[in-house]
Amino acid sequence: MSADMKPAVRPNARTRLLDVAMDVIRRQGFAATTVDDLCRAAGVTKGAFFHHFASKEDLGVAAADHWSETTSALFAAAPYNRHADPRDRVLGYLDFRRELIAGEVAAFTCLVGTMAQEVHESSPAIRAACRASIFGHSSVVEADIAAAMELHGAIPGWTATSLALHFQAVLQGAFILAKADNDAEVVLQSLDHLRRYVALLFDCHHVKGS
Repeated sequence: MSADMKPAVRPNARTRLLDVAMDVIRRQGFAATTVDDLCRAAGVTKGAFFHHFASKEDLGVAAADHWSETTSALFAAAPYNRHADPRDRVLGYLDFRRELIAGEVAAFTCLVGTMAQEVHESSPAIRAACRASIFGHSSVVEADIAAAMELHGAIPGWTATSLALHFQAVLQGAFILAKADNDAEVVLQSLDHLRRYVALLFDCHHVKGS
């Protein structure tokens, strides 16, 4: 049977639970989300939940990994990757992040950032999974930053690693402000400032919004 003729397969209970966890936890927070909430949203029984996950913490670790897989695929397919110039890929990455800021706050904020804030002391396992997700994504951006530094040169005194992590610091901090104000505008403004800063680092003559 050819791939396009295969019948649509409904995700299994584990995948449905992980999919809804990404939405429910971003909206309610990890602590406030119950197993019943997840089961109800996924349309599965508690028996099915505990068949796949030993505990809510186990679900949290798996949700962080699922988030990494889902978002990695999203960014890998993004159009900015087609730019030949790594500097354009870095700036295009920030433009793409801006395009993702839409809808209610819970829809564009970060699952692993949300969980890391809540459980960094109470759950080392979830914290480690969140760290792997955040730093793993940062390392992908770091590769393009390093390539841009080599090709174009840059103001000395910083590293590709430090700038890639600064991207995360700006984004995660902006997400907190958006939650506090229940408004996306602060994220958009923060990304605009970050893009201008990066353009200046690489002495771009096409600083957006200048």
